[in-house]
Amino acid sequence: MSKVPPEVVERVKKLREEIEYHNYRYYVLNSPVISDAEYDALMRELKELEEKYPELITPDSPTQRVGFKPAEAFKEVKHEEPMLSLDDAMNEEEVLEFDKRVKKFLNLPEEKEIEYTVEPKIDGLAVELVYENGVFTVGSTRGDGYTGEDVTNNLKTIPSIPLKLRRFTDDAPPIPPRIDVRGEVFMTKEEFKRLNEERILKGELPFANPRNAAAGSLRQLDPKVTAQRKLDIFCYGVGKVEGIRFKTQWEILQTLKKWGLKINPLARVVKNIKEAIEYHHYIESIRESLDYDIDGVVIKVNDLELWEKLGTKARSPRYAIAYKFQPTQATTQLVDVVFQVGRTGAITPVAVLKPVQIGGVTVERATLHNEDFIKNLDVRIGDWVLVQRAGDVIPQIVMPIKEKRTGKEKPIKFPTHCPICGTKLVKKEGEAIWRCPNPNCYASLVRKILHFASRNAMNIEGLGEKVARDLVSKGLVQNIADLFYLKTEDFMRLPGFAYKKAKNLFEAIQKSKKTTLARFLYALGIRHVGEAMAQLLAQKFKTLENLMKASTADLMSISGVGYEVAKSIVDFFKNEENQKLIKRMLEAGVTFIDEEKEEEKTLNGLTFVFTGTLKSMTRDQAKKLVLEKGGRVTNSVSKNVDYVVVGEKPGSKYQKAKALGLKIINEQEFLKLIGKV
Repeated sequence: MSKVPPEVVERVKKLREEIEYHNYRYYVLNSPVISDAEYDALMRELKELEEKYPELITPDSPTQRVGFKPAEAFKEVKHEEPMLSLDDAMNEEEVLEFDKRVKKFLNLPEEKEIEYTVEPKIDGLAVELVYENGVFTVGSTRGDGYTGEDVTNNLKTIPSIPLKLRRFTDDAPPIPPRIDVRGEVFMTKEEFKRLNEERILKGELPFANPRNAAAGSLRQLDPKVTAQRKLDIFCYGVGKVEGIRFKTQWEILQTLKKWGLKINPLARVVKNIKEAIEYHHYIESIRESLDYDIDGVVIKVNDLELWEKLGTKARSPRYAIAYKFQPTQATTQLVDVVFQVGRTGAITPVAVLKPVQIGGVTVERATLHNEDFIKNLDVRIGDWVLVQRAGDVIPQIVMPIKEKRTGKEKPIKFPTHCPICGTKLVKKEGEAIWRCPNPNCYASLVRKILHFASRNAMNIEGLGEKVARDLVSKGLVQNIADLFYLKTEDFMRLPGFAYKKAKNLFEAIQKSKKTTLARFLYALGIRHVGEAMAQLLAQKFKTLENLMKASTADLMSISGVGYEVAKSIVDFFKNEENQKLIKRMLEAGVTFIDEEKEEEKTLNGLTFVFTGTLKSMTRDQAKKLVLEKGGRVTNSVSKNVDYVVVGEKPGSKYQKAKALGLKIINEQEFLKLIGKV
């Protein structure tokens, strides 16, 4: 046995200390200070060193157990069969190597194909649900893999967890005397966004990610708090089972479904490891369209007899592996903070970062939300920070890594005056956002003009950011109503404008005067009034005059309009400056096209998703037709969607729609549905 170099002994000791610390931060405090990718790198390095020098392996090494000890606030629950974690694969080579190991262990030739089950790896919290004679009796977290926390009452608040198993199909096997079901509790992206917005408004720190939010929600001492968080679950396997014997992992999944337990509809059986890799690429391509977070794909040998032959290692099974995606979090340094002024005058602090790669994209800036967020986070210029990027969401700073502070970091000073026009900032009672109250503030006015002229608002072609800035800087526009009083010669004063270009922009503004009430309401930029809300208001009140007279109570009587939205609308129309603005626009010739009659709203209550290129119209035009006929348009595919309209070269939404079994129609069928053919 070769002597272990002293530097290796010291490195192993250091790695164990770091991993145990991060386990504590993650599992007990629900407050991680490094990204998943960085944690995985530490664990992989330790495993490699222990494999090279097996004499260094000790029973208390992080590689010899699954997680961390349960928090003391909950009773302990012993798992009848250990809830093991999975080894990770970060690339195709490692997945192929896993397949080779399986065949080698089973004494199978390399050309032999092994059948696998594949499903998305949910980024949530692993739990076990114990059913005795079909009744849900005990629910627990994974904990250290052998002992978890009793969260039975909290799990009972999750609607997708049945309190009693039933045979929902004729071919469902009888309910066994006991079965321990394993699943992953998660929070949808939409609920995560809602919860974090609520926390930020209250001046509380947002959760780092949906998984962190799900874990924090499930480990609440008061089940009422958990119930408010709208958690969900996908079941993926079983532990101890009495009275029934399964032959394959796929049979387990299908049987759980037949008993009323929720499994992931994207789960599949594949013939070989090549198809498993192709499935990984497909799931990665639709990753951002899913309404829950995933961080990879789980690949399992399908034949359970082979599971028994393959067995397990100290902390993971030999028959399964997690093929991970690129990380969506990373650490970098905050080098500065700049303050932006929005169209409503809102002051938003933006962090300037040392460039860092997250999920294949270079991130250099991230939002810091507001002053309260900065104070609660206690983040400073010079801090090393954990940054998160997911899908189209603006990158945000999750937390500072305080352990890396040197003492040279500087507090972030929030401005007292507008960084653009110098006006003293104001903050309404109960709000966390500082605003510039100057309606003529250069920055906010430019953004108001851009929003007003945007395609889904007044649709003024040719009025982009440079033109908006030039109009404001030359004093030609002091509010959005001024746009309708400009002449061709006014535009010729702008850089790069000759007669033809000036005339085209003038005519585009004249054309925009004839619009719908819904577009006009959206263009006004009323807080909390997006396209859908503007359409709803137009449908309910019919005229601008009726809406301007509406009370808070009138507005709250509409389904989907809460107090904050109602108050924002009433306050907007009560404001004298806004009244003058609207009057000037109407006097300039802004008129509203009559909405279709109520009896012609043939798409009432129906929800549509569009994917791919349409031949007869743009997707925006198609969406407008749906809205005009009383329908609803959403960008995300879910079970609540009635029709998925597919054009040429459809994206990942088409694949997800097929997986969910949604109604899919082509362009011709859509035109027939709306009465255009």
